[in-house]
Amino acid sequence: MLHRRLRILFILAGVFLWLEASSWAVPLESLIPKKDLPKDWTLIHGPQIYNRKTLFEHINGQAELYLKYGFQKSVFAIYENRKNQKDQIELDIYDMGNVLQAFGVFSRFRNEDRPGGFGLDSYLDDHSALFCQGKYYVMFYAAEKNPDLLRQFSKLVSSKISDPSHPPKEIGYFPKNGLKPGSIQYFSEGLLGHQFLKRGFQGIYIEKEKAEDKDKKDTEDGTKARTENKEFKLFLAIYKDSQEAISALKVYKENLSKKGNVFSGGIIEFKALAVRGEDPYQGKVFVLQKGVYLLGIVGFEKEDEGENLLAELVKNIK
Repeated sequence: MLHRRLRILFILAGVFLWLEASSWAVPLESLIPKKDLPKDWTLIHGPQIYNRKTLFEHINGQAELYLKYGFQKSVFAIYENRKNQKDQIELDIYDMGNVLQAFGVFSRFRNEDRPGGFGLDSYLDDHSALFCQGKYYVMFYAAEKNPDLLRQFSKLVSSKISDPSHPPKEIGYFPKNGLKPGSIQYFSEGLLGHQFLKRGFQGIYIEKEKAEDKDKKDTEDGTKARTENKEFKLFLAIYKDSQEAISALKVYKENLSKKGNVFSGGIIEFKALAVRGEDPYQGKVFVLQKGVYLLGIVGFEKEDEGENLLAELVKNIK
């Protein structure tokens, strides 16, 4: 009797989870706005669906990148201003399978921090609007300059997406102090250009430093020493288990010893496997293993600042 009751409970739990998931798993084409459009705008093409086999017909030069991030299918549409046929807006909605992969593609196309106020994360300029929300990556392109209109269209699509997924948790691990806004990216492979790092996140940090004249602080014309901002990267590589992460650290050390330098001695006050050295292309390197992650910092100049940031990243990972 007990076994029967447990079996019924498991079945009911499964049905509940299925209903919860299916409540936001809507047909992709239904996310294309057709009604309540901005004044004077109408849908003139689409919805047109593309899958993994036909995506190259639509975006041949970029299709490979989407496929590497887990692309499932996409839908394309074109809107037109009734008063001006040359004034058109193109819309692409990509089903990337999950929120991590959707953010990954978005992060690769966002080239600076210009949030639009829609989706989980967004970018808005005069001619384009990009955002990720749930498992979807959405991209608008306008022939004419009109950021306000792009924001309206973006909010229309966003309101149709009921996927409750939260942003990838790893984004929250990166220390806020010194982080360049909008710089966190997710790579599905080849993090920092190293295949052995596989997939993971990287964020760009600003290191402020005074650049003074070699001979004296002030130049003869009275100009004061200027302030220069130097950038470096904090990264987090993800593996299936701690043993794979340890193996990757060993490969990292071997690679660094062949192409650069590996220094002896610990780097921070943590009981962890670690590597400290210098890469000929990326500069100073601190890397350590924690659980399923390899955490590191590259390209910095001030060692104290580098160690402190890496220590904070380690602390943020629960």
